[in-house]
Amino acid sequence: MVEVVVRTGKGFFPLGSDIMEMAQTKVHRKKRQVAILIIWMLLWEAGSEPIQYSVLEESESGTFVANLTKDLGLRKGEMAARGAQVVFKGNRQCLQLDPQTYDLLLNEKLDREELCGSTEPCVLPFQVLLENPLQFFQATLRVRDINDHAPEFPAREMLLKISEITTPGKLFPLKMAQDLDAGSNSLQSYTISSNPHFHVLTRNRSDGRKFPELVLDKALDREEQPELRLTLTALDGGSPTRSGTVEIQILVLDINDNAPEFAQELYETQIPENSTLGSLIITVSARDLDAGPFGEVSYALFQVDDVNQPFEIHAITGEIRLRKTLDFEEFQSYHVDIEATDGGGLSGKCSLVIKVLDVNDNTPQLTMSSFTSAIPENLPEIIVAVFSVSDADSGQNQQVICSIDDNLPFLLRPSVENFYTLVTNGALDRESQAEYNITITVSDLGTPRLKTQHNITVTVSDVNDNAPAFSQTTYTLRVRENNSPALHIGTVSATDRDAGANAQVTYSLLRPRDPHLPLASLVSINADNGQLFALRSLDYEALQAFEVRVGAADRGSPALSSQALVRVLVLDDNDNAPFVLYPLQNGSAPCTELVPRAAEAGYLVTKVVAVDGDSGQNAWLSFQLLKATEPGLFGVWAHNGEVRTARLLSERDAVRHRLLVLVKDNGEPPLSASVTLHVLLVDGFSQPYLPLPDVAAAEARADPLTVYLVIALASVSSLFLCSALAFVAVRLCRRSGAASGGGCAVPEGHFPGHLVDVSGAGTLSQGYQYEVCLAGGTGTSEFKFLKPIIPNFVGEGAGRATEENSNFRDHFGFS
Repeated sequence: MVEVVVRTGKGFFPLGSDIMEMAQTKVHRKKRQVAILIIWMLLWEAGSEPIQYSVLEESESGTFVANLTKDLGLRKGEMAARGAQVVFKGNRQCLQLDPQTYDLLLNEKLDREELCGSTEPCVLPFQVLLENPLQFFQATLRVRDINDHAPEFPAREMLLKISEITTPGKLFPLKMAQDLDAGSNSLQSYTISSNPHFHVLTRNRSDGRKFPELVLDKALDREEQPELRLTLTALDGGSPTRSGTVEIQILVLDINDNAPEFAQELYETQIPENSTLGSLIITVSARDLDAGPFGEVSYALFQVDDVNQPFEIHAITGEIRLRKTLDFEEFQSYHVDIEATDGGGLSGKCSLVIKVLDVNDNTPQLTMSSFTSAIPENLPEIIVAVFSVSDADSGQNQQVICSIDDNLPFLLRPSVENFYTLVTNGALDRESQAEYNITITVSDLGTPRLKTQHNITVTVSDVNDNAPAFSQTTYTLRVRENNSPALHIGTVSATDRDAGANAQVTYSLLRPRDPHLPLASLVSINADNGQLFALRSLDYEALQAFEVRVGAADRGSPALSSQALVRVLVLDDNDNAPFVLYPLQNGSAPCTELVPRAAEAGYLVTKVVAVDGDSGQNAWLSFQLLKATEPGLFGVWAHNGEVRTARLLSERDAVRHRLLVLVKDNGEPPLSASVTLHVLLVDGFSQPYLPLPDVAAAEARADPLTVYLVIALASVSSLFLCSALAFVAVRLCRRSGAASGGGCAVPEGHFPGHLVDVSGAGTLSQGYQYEVCLAGGTGTSEFKFLKPIIPNFVGEGAGRATEENSNFRDHFGFS
């Protein structure tokens, strides 16, 4: 049977079966229900007192207790949505919620005597916990007693020794019976079997318990009846009544007219609950005026339960000592009856009240109501746990405080009735710390302080809040030209501080800044590991360097990305042979260089100009004279290609000379080209001579002896020679006029613009064109150095050529 009772300032208003018992008429019952309903609504609105429920002990598990949804004023289904919980102190859960209706049901059979002992009423406080938002409701459960225990005496029989001279009206205290029930179901009275000498009285002790006293109605006569046997019955107030009996054996003693008397009828003392076994509690003393054996007093305890009684008394000295450990949380005080008996069987009685003092011997307890082990990062004030604390001690020993480490980003917030919530102190960052080990310390305020520690582990779940980061903002990769396709040229690397899919990085090539760069045909990237590959063979002469932007994106939602710049440098390979710019080797009539026989040693004949399409040391050119008509007459400067006379010219030197010059670069392996030069020695620029078109093809060496013979013949035939020379001069002047004064066949136009000296030395980049004009009969001659034939090559060679041209004109007196 279940009742709901509402507490007010003046008492309890019963509901349910108690109303039925009190009701006399139907009208009276309805009025009473209306009044109770009005009081219930007023108290519910005030909210100052907890809701009270009651239930009979030994009710079956699952017994309906209350409709919480209605009592708490909640909507249907709200308790399920808000995760309602019933929380008791300690680990025992007496009530449960129906998972479908969320009605309050019994979780197990309840034994009032086990839960509360002799305490009446037996009230168990509990809380109803609601989440989202967090809300508490205070309530109590009263366990009402049923008559499930009969009174029991500590022994099956009692022995009394009564002197025959005892006068009627003498009282004899008897050992009382024990009934574990409470209230009206507890022990109420004692009766004794019918006899002519005694009747029994039921007395109330200071703690409310009832004990029997045997009253002598008629004097005893040992000679008539030395022994009596009576039956003492203890009755409780239950329905039906339960009872317990004990047999009293009365021995009639001879005359002993003085009973022992205690110095005090009531002794009081205190003892700490942690006292050691054998500790002296108190010493009682009784005096008997008789002499001899009738005056010798012995002490004994009137104990309800000799086995469980934690005290013992010395029969001679009256010292009461502790024989079992005490527990304040189980019993706060003891009421002990002490009997002093003399040698004649007379006895006296006193009472001893022992109060147990609480010591701090119970550690605080922590009960976790809800706990969230994984919380997301970047969110402030998240409820991690809800728990309650309790201490079984009393007073200051029962007061507790909670704490956690100050270095943790969490806060403890106290709530109602020793409840606490653990919340985050601001947003957490998983990348800084992904897991927290939190120790909740609960300590009481006793002396010494006792504490309990509860460890929980909280993990921070990842949020995609970090973009991938490259190990470098700019990468420089070098690849040699003429590489094989699909060559791995380098790797870029990016890391993401997040976890899981948020940390998985994918690489890609971004659109180049130069729209004309064919990036799709140059490089590719592995999306998983960032490896870069050259898709085709690269040509340094066509593309020396290019830049690629690489992006790295994670797989979070939304995805985050970053980018890095990759600069690819193409390294030169020696794959271009030197190219001779001057003199040209195009298969046309060769150009003949004219050298006056009066030229001194070191005279600049011409300059071989060549370029190399490569760069660096692959473009460093050197010149070498491989073959000459007359070795030792001409020399080639190795670094600038200038062809100069090595010595003074003589009459015995041949007129025509052919020089083969080798141009070689400094690559590995070196590449080379060769050029053929034609040199004609003349006595003076006024000499009427013009080489025939086939002079290059019909070169012959002049024998010194032939020269002497020619001179001799010229001396003999001077007239003939003068005539011939005049004739030739006239013809030459005519041809010169027709050819606009051109002394040699030189092709017009520019050379290819891509043939440049990338070394920047400027010593090999000038091409020279010489023009000779011979006019007969005027007595004057002109030798003119023209400007370089390739205007886009500028170097110090041009300066030297101009200077030498000026020196040459000044030396020979040319205008």
